[in-house]
Amino acid sequence: MSRKNKQETAVNKPYKKKLIKRRKPNRSIAGDIVLYVFLLLVALIMAFPIIYAVSSALKPLDELFKFPPRIFAQHPTTDNFSDLFVTMGKSWVTFSRYLFNTVFITAVGTIGHLLVASMGAFVLAKYEFPGNQAFFKLVTVAMMFTGYVTQIPNYLILNKLGWIDTYWSIIIPAFASPMGLFLMKQFMEGLPTSLIEAAKIDGASEWKVFYSIVMPNVKPAWMTLIIFQVQALWNNKASTYIYSEERKTLVYALQQIQTGGIARTGQGAAVLVVVMIVPILIFVFSESQILETMASSGLKD
Repeated sequence: MSRKNKQETAVNKPYKKKLIKRRKPNRSIAGDIVLYVFLLLVALIMAFPIIYAVSSALKPLDELFKFPPRIFAQHPTTDNFSDLFVTMGKSWVTFSRYLFNTVFITAVGTIGHLLVASMGAFVLAKYEFPGNQAFFKLVTVAMMFTGYVTQIPNYLILNKLGWIDTYWSIIIPAFASPMGLFLMKQFMEGLPTSLIEAAKIDGASEWKVFYSIVMPNVKPAWMTLIIFQVQALWNNKASTYIYSEERKTLVYALQQIQTGGIARTGQGAAVLVVVMIVPILIFVFSESQILETMASSGLKD
């Protein structure tokens, strides 16, 4: 660059900075207000079912049968929750046992699915082998079938294996959920192959590359996977495969209370809150990871 061009550049720099500072967004203040009002209305619509469920759980029995129904409780009370725990305490299987069954199935099923889906996705995304594309297409096709379609084949297979009426009848099928493999594979494809090759040149083994490089870089994806899997397993009644009362899940036991008639309407409202509180809390604490998954990691070759 000549001395003359350098001088012109130096002179134009302050002018360019002023242009950058003066640049304003195209939206007007009125447009921003309309946008925020619209987003607020959408948020209220989406939050309404949760607000109504919590409010119903705090209503006395007479308010639950008022017509037209009111959104908020006029005389809030926690009697529905106390009655629920009293009813659960009278069962010959304790509340803690139902809770343990659900937590065990949810934890083992989620961890196992995360490991299986992540390792399978890593191989499909970063390695070429005969049948690679065909196998992934098979996984994609499997996502088209709901659990109701595959329930009978699953039952026959689990019965042959002798896993009916055991925890494994719920846990093992959760390992093979195609949604997790699809999500992880699509996200891992965005990882730079050069990053993995550089690690191997430095002497890292396959396992070292997987858990030290690949998994930390796809954290938003596997956090999203954990949320989906916890929601699916926590709300699984497991009544199709588990018959023994001592192995039943908490959701199954709570929903049996809802069938107790009009006298248990208040307890039924409390059941809804107890069942949905864990998935909601997990989603709230992991919301940023879901948003980052949708935006992608930003790593490019």
